[in-house]
Amino acid sequence: MRSGDQGAFRHLVEAYQQKVMNTALGMVQDEAVAEDITQEVFVTVYKTILSFRQGASVATWIYRITVNKCLDHLRAKRRKPGFFSFVQPESHPVGDFVHPGVLAEQRDNAKRLFQAIDSLPENQKTAFVLTHVEEMPQKEVADIMDISVKAVESLLQRAKANLRKMLESSREP
Repeated sequence: MRSGDQGAFRHLVEAYQQKVMNTALGMVQDEAVAEDITQEVFVTVYKTILSFRQGASVATWIYRITVNKCLDHLRAKRRKPGFFSFVQPESHPVGDFVHPGVLAEQRDNAKRLFQAIDSLPENQKTAFVLTHVEEMPQKEVADIMDISVKAVESLLQRAKANLRKMLESSREP
């Protein structure tokens, strides 16, 4: 792969494309944006493969690129002025987002949960999505986020507490 082998790159894309897409979808909660981010991730992987450290995990490297692209998108979205706010986006607005893996009978609860997840601080959101939506081990999440496992545990505790508060307050009339 380091020598620019197209077959190896194609294999890498096939192995990780759906995982990257699912992670991006959980983070940005917009299918069209998640598809764009997935494409950007593999462009970045292709361009930077020569700088990849041989001893590191390819999966962790790809997920780190994915998370960074998602966070960049979310930050840019927050910085944009509301000039075009009257235009309805063609893809799902956050309030209507439901992850494709959610069963039909659970969609209302999932919609409220993803709205709450979207309002978490970005580090809590990242830890929560990677751990609970993508079902990654905390050690891998720590490697992706470049923090300790204890820091991931702390972020998860705060995320759960914040989600609990938000979901309880959204039930009250």
